[in-house]
Amino acid sequence: LRYGDADVIISGGSEAAITPLGVAGFCSIKALSMRNDAPEKASRPFDKGRDGFLMGEGAGIVVLETLEHAKARGAKIYGELVGYGASDDAYHITAPQPEANSAVQAMKMALADAEISPEAIDYINAHGTSTEYNDKIETLAIKKVFGDRAYKIPVSSTKSMTGHLLGAAGAVELIATLLCMENGFIHPTINYETPDPECDLDYVPNTARQQQITCALSNSLGFGGHNSVIIVRRYAE
Repeated sequence: LRYGDADVIISGGSEAAITPLGVAGFCSIKALSMRNDAPEKASRPFDKGRDGFLMGEGAGIVVLETLEHAKARGAKIYGELVGYGASDDAYHITAPQPEANSAVQAMKMALADAEISPEAIDYINAHGTSTEYNDKIETLAIKKVFGDRAYKIPVSSTKSMTGHLLGAAGAVELIATLLCMENGFIHPTINYETPDPECDLDYVPNTARQQQITCALSNSLGFGGHNSVIIVRRYAE
């Protein structure tokens, strides 16, 4: 779109990996929660009692188009895609890089691409998987990018309610972010009961919050150090 190669692009992801093989694979690397006695509380990003993610299934599709194309067809515009960043550290097949350097790089690239300062971001949709290492490393990355202001930015995890949608997660979480922005509403991180000293940001615990969002950042920080970050802004004529 930016380079004029297309006027409209349909993009998204879908996943249906809850099969014996899929579950066995994630169990074998000890990535899944063992909270089998209370499955509804198993996905608990940033909570001290988190012990792994919960597999989910789903799909999300978005239509990306130029402003001129959207106006010409009378489309409802949910937001403006202003920045994108991607990085890959290849540190480990599952573990995140301990200093969060690659995640930091992806966020900084997205901010630079959007030509905005960190101060412009007023909501972060976290990758927030509910695993021990991902959540604390993502928290560290946010602190490194936003400094002291990290404590003032609402951060919430869609995965607390959907589970980890794997290949569909990024698209669904982008849609969630856009809907939050449209409705002046920040969805919560549910099942947050016990604060973790290493995860000490504002995770919008358990209860949704009415708050206007002008510019939001969504993180997708995957296994193998594959990181992508997208920034969207409220559309205004």
